[in-house]
Amino acid sequence: MNNGTIVKGVKMSRADCTNILLAGVGGQGILLGSQVLGEVALISGYDVKQSEVHGMAQRGGSVVSHLKFGAKVFSPLICENQANFIFAFEYLESLRYIDYLKKGGVVLANEQRIIPLTAQLSEFEYPNNIEETCLKKASKFVLVPAVKIAQELGNIRTVNIIMLGVLSNFLDFSEKNWLMALENVLPSKILSINRRAFKKGVEFGLKFKN
Repeated sequence: MNNGTIVKGVKMSRADCTNILLAGVGGQGILLGSQVLGEVALISGYDVKQSEVHGMAQRGGSVVSHLKFGAKVFSPLICENQANFIFAFEYLESLRYIDYLKKGGVVLANEQRIIPLTAQLSEFEYPNNIEETCLKKASKFVLVPAVKIAQELGNIRTVNIIMLGVLSNFLDFSEKNWLMALENVLPSKILSINRRAFKKGVEFGLKFKN
């Protein structure tokens, strides 16, 4: 059993609660990613609370999942300035939810850009200063070419698991527990490719670990 979690390379005691806000666009596998993350925390001996907000998921709307784990978690919702991590499966979502990040937290963002449905109907211009703006609050901004990695693996639907592999470098869960969580949550027919995807994410994220 682990003794705590690592955020920015700093050991946290089990008395602390780690808050992760997962955000993305419908169809990116945010909720499945949240399920795997909750499962690995449970396997590792933590109390876990999750809350999900579904937007127009089938039409490219925003999907958000709040996940908290610690010795004892009393509420599933993350308030502004409380998240240790903003875990964005779409680039713009990292900026949309930056107010939830605590000062010195970490942003992990998939570099994929998906223009929201509502924005497609207007004269929307994709922001060009997302990372710069986020770093006014975050200590670290990790941009992940998750789609490119998934394409190299031959399965674009592994983006969410690749992202989890990157995140695993910042959390003190053993590889054994991560792989067990994948096995518990994913159907057996897609387990092998997702194990490979997870390991690719781990490899990419190693250089950002410290």
